Amino acid sequence: MLFLASTLQLCAVRSYASWSSYILRGYRLGQRLALHLRGLCSLFVNEINTKLTRSLHRFWTTLQGSSEDIGWLQRTQMSLYSVDGTSRFQELLHDVRNGMHYLPDTLVYLLIPGLFSNHSPLYFLNTKRFFSKMGLTCHIAKIHSEASVEKNARELKLYIEELYWGSGKQVLLLGHSKGGVDAAAALSLYWSELKGKVAGLALVQSPYGGTPVASDILREGQIADRETRRIMELIVCKLIKGDMRALEDLTYDKRKDFISKHRLPVDELPIVSFHTEASTAPTVLATLTRIAQAELLPLLTVAPLPRFLSEYAESLLASLKLPVVMPVSAAMAATALHLRLRYGESSDGLVTRRDAEVPGSVVVRPERRLDHAWLVFSTLSRRRAEADATQVCEALLAMLVEIGVKSLC
Repeated sequence: MLFLASTLQLCAVRSYASWSSYILRGYRLGQRLALHLRGLCSLFVNEINTKLTRSLHRFWTTLQGSSEDIGWLQRTQMSLYSVDGTSRFQELLHDVRNGMHYLPDTLVYLLIPGLFSNHSPLYFLNTKRFFSKMGLTCHIAKIHSEASVEKNARELKLYIEELYWGSGKQVLLLGHSKGGVDAAAALSLYWSELKGKVAGLALVQSPYGGTPVASDILREGQIADRETRRIMELIVCKLIKGDMRALEDLTYDKRKDFISKHRLPVDELPIVSFHTEASTAPTVLATLTRIAQAELLPLLTVAPLPRFLSEYAESLLASLKLPVVMPVSAAMAATALHLRLRYGESSDGLVTRRDAEVPGSVVVRPERRLDHAWLVFSTLSRRRAEADATQVCEALLAMLVEIGVKSLC
């Protein structure tokens, strides 16, 4: 009996030990599973948190847009005070419209068109023809408008030197839109070589500080940024055969980087900044009556013409044109309204007024409502009550001449 009792007790102890081992193993297995599940949950939560943070950042970046960039140049270069030349410009414009002309024939006048000007062959053509009739030497810069700012700056530098050494006269520059940025870049990069060859620069509706339109389209880190960039690359590179850098160089990031590295000689050269505000009236938003002029004989521009035929070819090209109705005014008005509602900024439809002002320059701020494309698309039915683009260009150049004379006195 004692042996049986001992045996049973030993079996009970072994059974208890076995069950305890099973329980301990189960507990450890359960603990491992819990830790593994905890790790998986932590990874899942972290991934969700990362994606949520990224989405919120993209949303905030998209929502904020260019609100902190607009007018950055005025804040960082407050020591360079600009001079308001609007009243003097109005006086000169009044004189020009009444047949009084102040531009001397001792200068060469170079007009620099803006972005996509290669697709507008009549860009500045009327202005050049009018200046030529007055006996002035006037040229339109033959640059690839869809190229980068630095590439065009190099081309303009060579162009200016060619005009100067060929005529022995200083060159007076007027650039519209990106053309003004390209011209300013040429002076900033090559001033040591161009000093004494350039008499002044007028920037007309130029995004010297950048433009929210280009920045909002190409800003990285916002919603659908990659898709938007692919669409722009298709339009600019494939359809227009241009360079994406032409648009990138007008963003705030690129302009900040360039201006911080290359100084514009505002204290050594007469510089005028001209900027306007587009009308956002309902009648303009609804209109489709902007009339552009398209050439009928593009073959005239395919092969180079002899010099003695160049003037005749330009006259023929100007007369052989087809009116094309385009909603340019409506598009500019809609963009200007968008910029006003989103950022509270006045603009010509592409460039805000604050970003168009070069610190230290003479600034012209006309009250007349003009959109960004006004200088490019001249209408067939001109309103004689208002000055046209040629007269505005002449008045701006006359102001540059006047500023240059005063600086010498």
